[in-house]
Amino acid sequence: MRSFWGLLLAYWLSERWREAWGLTFLILLLTGLSAQASVYFALTSGELVNRIANFHHPTVPTTPSSLLTTAATLAAIAITRDAGFTAVRHFFSTTLHRKWRQWLDKRFNQALLDSNHTHFHLQQNGFGAATEGESSSPDNIDQRVQEAIKGMTGGAIGLGVGIAGVVLSLGFVGRKLIETSSPVRGLDLLGSYGSACLMFLAIAIYVPLNTFIAAKLGSVLQGLSIRIQSAEGSYRSELNQLLHRSFHVAVIKGEPAQKAVNGRRYREIDNTWASLNRVTAGYMGFELVHNFIGSRIVAYAPGLLPYVDKTISLQDYVTGAELATALINECSWFIHAMPDIATLKADAHRITELAQAIEAVQQPQDYYARSGPSVFEYNSQDAARGLTIHAIELLHSGDDQAFLTADELNFLPGEWILVVGDSGSGKTSLLKAINGLWAHGRGTITTPENVRSLYAAQDVKLQGVCLKDLVCLPDEAEAHDDASVASVLEEAGLEEIAEELSSDGRDGQNWDKLLSGGEKQKLVLAKILLLRPGLLFLDEATGALDSDAVRAFHQSIKDHCPEATVIAVMHDTSSIQSESGVDFFDSVLTIDNGIATKTPIADWRDRQE
Repeated sequence: MRSFWGLLLAYWLSERWREAWGLTFLILLLTGLSAQASVYFALTSGELVNRIANFHHPTVPTTPSSLLTTAATLAAIAITRDAGFTAVRHFFSTTLHRKWRQWLDKRFNQALLDSNHTHFHLQQNGFGAATEGESSSPDNIDQRVQEAIKGMTGGAIGLGVGIAGVVLSLGFVGRKLIETSSPVRGLDLLGSYGSACLMFLAIAIYVPLNTFIAAKLGSVLQGLSIRIQSAEGSYRSELNQLLHRSFHVAVIKGEPAQKAVNGRRYREIDNTWASLNRVTAGYMGFELVHNFIGSRIVAYAPGLLPYVDKTISLQDYVTGAELATALINECSWFIHAMPDIATLKADAHRITELAQAIEAVQQPQDYYARSGPSVFEYNSQDAARGLTIHAIELLHSGDDQAFLTADELNFLPGEWILVVGDSGSGKTSLLKAINGLWAHGRGTITTPENVRSLYAAQDVKLQGVCLKDLVCLPDEAEAHDDASVASVLEEAGLEEIAEELSSDGRDGQNWDKLLSGGEKQKLVLAKILLLRPGLLFLDEATGALDSDAVRAFHQSIKDHCPEATVIAVMHDTSSIQSESGVDFFDSVLTIDNGIATKTPIADWRDRQE
């Protein structure tokens, strides 16, 4: 799905090909029936005009009953075509649209949310930050997965229906034009096919010429569509970020600065929109003129010569003009749909760009290597040997000089390690690197085999699921009984919500909004107590708790996970002992001047004193 046609054809070649092709067949069948109905409509229109013209004929006048019968027949054909064939085709088209979009959405979500953490890696190189000639991370992934996929699938189906309509109309309507053709003075060489050839020639000149003009205008529309999608996405992204930092903006009274940012973002939308409106208005005028000339001049002009020469009747003349109008309308579908085609191409461009980026991220280190060294090696070893780090160097994107190095570090089962250092020294970066979530650097990380690990961050973001799911993740909720989940919630100090396991929240708000920072960290403790990981990373995971709560947090882990290796980043080290004065931690990993060294906690205390 990394190319335009690959993206369009993937669904029809997938495991759901029967569904895709079945709906496609029904749409084509109804399109053919609609085209055939257009032929009957043209013939009946000619007959109705002829009956009206002969209403006062001196010898064979049209009777009111025959006139009403013909009018009723014409109405029945129109109703059958529009309400029967066209409306039902629309239902199947929208069903195909829904099914195709659902399949693509599932594929992209599977790719983004795979075990390789593609969604995380995809956003590590900022948009536009890659080196020249290399692709960078796509912006506004949410817009691409939702709006761009929806627009592309709908536009592609419309394009396919339009092409089918053109082909089928050329068959049905074109054949009837040939059948009703008559000789034309000056074109005796063509015999009885003179009027049909003249009509086809007029359409062949008029429609392609205007289609060429429409394509040129459509390319301008496509460029503007891409620009406005990007501008809209940037503005929406800024608003989404505002919602996440709303408290910060309010507490520092930063609304004026935020308004200035929003104003800059929206100006790009407004300027692009103004250009788009001018081109769209021009295109609308061009399309209306095309429709008028096509249906009132090009459709009627070729048959005028044989009608004037009295080689065809008024009925045949009107019938031929109606057939020509139907054919022009179908062949002009590209002109009518060119703005939508431009949007389709813009949407497809954004989707294929995302697909290409996802493909690139499947090998994270190769992806990161575009903007700096990324040569980490990840191995495993016997669980009794614990976690080993060898010759680690961590770098920032674009830098050659490491900001953190560690020669040889080993963390044994059951050992508790406190990580300390100045802000920005690389404590969190080291934990991310151990977990395969740091972009640039080198070194070897060897983790214990068959040991569950869990990473607890300071800033806890809860997903919009029920309370039991939040505690059990990444396990399925069914893997743990309600009693066990309620028990660990009570142990973590959240007994007031322990009875609400099946609830997504309260009063229309989810748990992420309802729980305070400290309560969220207690929820993480409940998860630790339930899952009992053998390797636990605490990245300032108690920053929102008071001293007593921090001690209770660590004591609970000590009691329930006695064999776990715990590596904890903490700024406030005043609560690293139990109430009885026993150290929770066995050793301290100090990061100083970019070098990580491990020492027993007693030696660290001596240096502190």
